[in-house]
Amino acid sequence: MLFREFAEFCERLEKISSTLELAARIAELLKKIEDEKDLYDVVLFILGKVYPPWDERELGVGVGLIYEALENVSGVKKAKIEEMIRELGDLGLAAEKLIEKKKMATLAFEELTIRKVRDTFDEMSSLTGEGSRKRKIMLLTGLYGLASPMEAKYLTRLILSEMRLGVGEGIMRDAIARAFGADSEIVERAYMITNDLGKVAVVAKNEGEKGLKNMSVQIHVPVRMMLAQVAEGVKEALDEMKVAAVEWKFDGSRVQVHWDGKKVTIYSRRLENVTNALPEMVEEIKKCIKPNVILDGEIIAVKDGRPMPFQHVLRRFRRKHDVGKMVEKIPLEVHFFDVLYSEGEVIDLPLKERRKILESVIEESEKIKIAVQTITDNVKKVETIYRQAVDAGHEGVMIKNPSSPYVPGKRGKHWLKLKAVMETLDLVVVGGEWGEGKRSHWLSSFELACVDTTTGSLLRVGKVATGFTEEDLEEMTELFKPLIVSQEGKKVEFIPKYVFEVAYQEIQKSPKYESGYALRFPRFIRLRDDKDVDEADTIERVENLYKMQFELKKQ
Repeated sequence: MLFREFAEFCERLEKISSTLELAARIAELLKKIEDEKDLYDVVLFILGKVYPPWDERELGVGVGLIYEALENVSGVKKAKIEEMIRELGDLGLAAEKLIEKKKMATLAFEELTIRKVRDTFDEMSSLTGEGSRKRKIMLLTGLYGLASPMEAKYLTRLILSEMRLGVGEGIMRDAIARAFGADSEIVERAYMITNDLGKVAVVAKNEGEKGLKNMSVQIHVPVRMMLAQVAEGVKEALDEMKVAAVEWKFDGSRVQVHWDGKKVTIYSRRLENVTNALPEMVEEIKKCIKPNVILDGEIIAVKDGRPMPFQHVLRRFRRKHDVGKMVEKIPLEVHFFDVLYSEGEVIDLPLKERRKILESVIEESEKIKIAVQTITDNVKKVETIYRQAVDAGHEGVMIKNPSSPYVPGKRGKHWLKLKAVMETLDLVVVGGEWGEGKRSHWLSSFELACVDTTTGSLLRVGKVATGFTEEDLEEMTELFKPLIVSQEGKKVEFIPKYVFEVAYQEIQKSPKYESGYALRFPRFIRLRDDKDVDEADTIERVENLYKMQFELKKQ
């Protein structure tokens, strides 16, 4: 398939606002694609992804490399390119304009294909060490040299993972279902256990609904983690379940451990492979856990028997160098509470049966624990466990239905969470502003957005500038600087990648932001880099919280 065809299709999609029409148009395209590899790539590319989230490969191409490649092709200097971005608000549109004025002559006529783009991306992701930056610029320059203006626009947006098409995973799921005559719920389940919509599309095309149903949990392919709803209260939760399995809600970071007898892989909640950052855990898992399993648990940092702040675990996850020093500085332990695979898939078994399997495959140690679970129908008993968890420095309790299956990626009433702290919002950081005075070299405020689950677009709800320590601001500046795509004065825009947890006084109606809401007195709580952008809070949740506070005011 020609990349030009893909770009022209994206151009048409960008003009469509109806989600039903988006799904229908994408379905038409998917049906026409004969080549399996092209089908796989087109599905991912429309979503702005080069690889599935759990794939360890990364392009390693930031805005700086794109500037250099565009400068090579167009002859326009970086300062002028930055000026164009400020005017247009989009590096993709700037690339389109620059390629219109392209000065570099292509030696031989060659049309870009989806396969050519994929092969170049794969080569870029394989490059490391000395000379890799130079080679990546050469490869990028080659792509832009072959690209038409429209192709350059979508090539740039794809590299930045920001297609601006309004197509989220839900629309793509519906498109795959429609294209290949499958039930969207079956497509959804296949996606939740593979986390690869490209693969799901290929199976749907070749094997239909039957093939999708046969897709199963596999070791070293992460499964979307089951999620919990907020409990209205202990009594309400027990009224719903009659009998509940109660566990502490740990103030740590969720992990999924895959162990096949030869290799251990540890995935974060965002499905990122964090194995290399946790060498002591890998060794302990090999000693304490029977192989051929996938386990769900929570890693916590512990000092003098008390949990350290959640951020310490994330610092371990982010560590790439001198990991040994961090092992001593931030000691960890993991509490396992569920099993998804043990010599075969077990997610459809009830929790009480999965619990027996969990206990049979783990021999506890100082670092490897099984979360204590109490089966009860007694409100006071649950409240006692809740107080014990909070007194021990944790967040509260999980209240689970003992008969429930493990439902990947779903937030339902099978699992409820009861937390000690007031409700906060997890919001995507989309922009920021440089500080003043002694803070002028730091980003000091950040624009926040919630997720429109239908379109995948991000809707702004305000900005946060309080709650940060100077250490936080220094760390955030280092984290966000590579994500800056445009700057005007002190204001910057980021590639959406990270999520902040924020508290606030109240939610107000506001015409200022596209969400229609604004947070009053938002305050930074913590960076949630265990959460992916599509796991951030939705516009529906913002609306519900607004209505709830409105009802409380009337009482």
